[in-house]
Amino acid sequence: MDHVDAKYISLLSTRLEKFKKVKPTLYNFRCPICGDSKKNKNKTRGYIYPVKANTNFKCHNCGASMSFNNFLKKVDPPLHKQYTMEKFKEGFTGKNFVAEEPQLKFEAPKFKKKLKLPKAIENSRASGYLMARRLDPSKFYYAEKFKEFANSLKPTFESTKHEEERIVIPLFYNDNLVGFQGRSLGLNKVKYITVMLDDDAPKIYGLDTIDKNERVYITEGPFDSTFIRNACAMCGADAVLDNWGISNRVWVYDNEPRNREIVNRISRTIDTGDSVVIWPSHIEEKDINDMVMNGHDVQKLVESNTYSGLEAQLKFATWKKV
Repeated sequence: MDHVDAKYISLLSTRLEKFKKVKPTLYNFRCPICGDSKKNKNKTRGYIYPVKANTNFKCHNCGASMSFNNFLKKVDPPLHKQYTMEKFKEGFTGKNFVAEEPQLKFEAPKFKKKLKLPKAIENSRASGYLMARRLDPSKFYYAEKFKEFANSLKPTFESTKHEEERIVIPLFYNDNLVGFQGRSLGLNKVKYITVMLDDDAPKIYGLDTIDKNERVYITEGPFDSTFIRNACAMCGADAVLDNWGISNRVWVYDNEPRNREIVNRISRTIDTGDSVVIWPSHIEEKDINDMVMNGHDVQKLVESNTYSGLEAQLKFATWKKV
């Protein structure tokens, strides 16, 4: 198993239910192809493992068996494109992998799409919600009928019968609107809905405003990123940063030491060699927005609690509670 395979297994892991690393090169999770056991949600019969120079996937429930290359292509096509690009650049080939020359650049759509919406500051509910959380309403938009708005740019909802208002968070790349998130204003169970106008575009908020030559902070949500200088945010677990020119990066996860998913993400980030913020023990708030609301200087906090390598492992070991 080469380092590229190991890296993309780690990136894919957030989308694999009950994912765990059994051994250094053996991974176990619920099979996303058959869904694994319908009766027992704890059954994990999907495996990724090395076979000589290749990496394979096999499910001991449905019997599916294929190379990791084909498994990634089936489970996460956008991530697979990044994978083939990196394989090509590294010159890796194998029995189950053909390094076809990939498309190295994302080209913005020929017809630029625009947000024909009022700014959030123009709506009392939207601006009230944002300002109560010390967020700048001039950076976001408001859609009274979110489903209708989304469908006007891309067929997304089969029915607009049960409409809802949402704050709209735009995703720009090269001055072009490539997607957006809708944040609910009501008691909707689905807080965020992400709509990409181009599936090959980066699912990252703030990519158009950061200076890639400086250290870039990456938060879990767009709102949190607005409180830190030179920050952007991942808008989904399947977002990939490697091919958008961000090399000097610091990951800023929520302060939830008992949340196994977050703990696993931080662990994998440290393993890749990236820098990560490990929150000090006196910070009780779960996310950056709450820290700001309670008077903390979050810029100072992230700058003074950024770690990597062995130091990150030591700090992480004392921070996590699971």
